[in-house]
Amino acid sequence: MRTTITLDDDTAAKLKAEMRRTGKPMKEVLNDALRRGFAQKRQPTQAPPFRIQARDLGALKPGLSLDNVGELLEQIEGASHR
Repeated sequence: MRTTITLDDDTAAKLKAEMRRTGKPMKEVLNDALRRGFAQKRQPTQAPPFRIQARDLGALKPGLSLDNVGELLEQIEGASHR
């Protein structure tokens, strides 16, 4: 496929340097670089496991219970929370 692209100055400089280093033509160096870049993006990155650190929030106010969330919301926000 024939196309026209505009390269940033730093990218063009790296492309020219790689052409000089390898002795390969621009087309080959550019295609190789694009293939490597696309191949890297396809590999899934291993994200670190998500961890939760439990913290003591202290005692609840008298009359509040965490056993029934709906009742807790009603006590805190009133009946309009629904």
